[in-house]
Amino acid sequence: MTGETHWDDVYGSHAEEEVSWFTERPEPSLSLIREFASAPDPVADIGGGASRLADALLAEGYRDITVLDLSARAIAMAQARLGPRAGDVHWIAADVTRWQPPRPYRIWHDRAAFHFLTTATDRAAYVRIMRAALEPGGHAIISTFADDGPERCSGLPVARYAPGALADELERHAPGAFEPVRAQRHEHATPGGAIQRFQVSVFRRRAAGRPAALPGQDEPA
Repeated sequence: MTGETHWDDVYGSHAEEEVSWFTERPEPSLSLIREFASAPDPVADIGGGASRLADALLAEGYRDITVLDLSARAIAMAQARLGPRAGDVHWIAADVTRWQPPRPYRIWHDRAAFHFLTTATDRAAYVRIMRAALEPGGHAIISTFADDGPERCSGLPVARYAPGALADELERHAPGAFEPVRAQRHEHATPGGAIQRFQVSVFRRRAAGRPAALPGQDEPA
């Protein structure tokens, strides 16, 4: 089963409110985006799927929103929910580790995609693409399961992180490119009443650092 098939099956067999990651109000994501970007700034929501973050950003006047997800079915659910407003969002069904960003973004937001990357190869590709996609001075907001969070999600293994370990992982794959700004804990209550512990880290894209190379291109010397 491919990643696309897995997530299409998940969204095809569950209502939006039944998946463990569902939240009516996308916090702390919304507050952090509001802090680090203004309404005209381009925002990329990685792994956004059927999340209600795009809805909330539109309601707050954000006008340049891109949602990328592996599952076309999840995107279709979000589009159906938004109705005519779905036309105000750029939707991309793609694997982020193979994506070619068409332009720079001010915000790279990832609520829970990175922790599904359990191989160094996939993590390296993700970080290279994030570095290429994020404009200097822009911010990456990355949420993963905390080091004491769940070991699996939706039947898949995950990689758990303390904030320092996540910062080290970005530095390993993009030396000098990202400066840690802030980290915080977040406890997510699932629709079933369980508590999942997350860490939420914010990184600033430095102007310095080695130039980015996308997958398939030669690494910088």
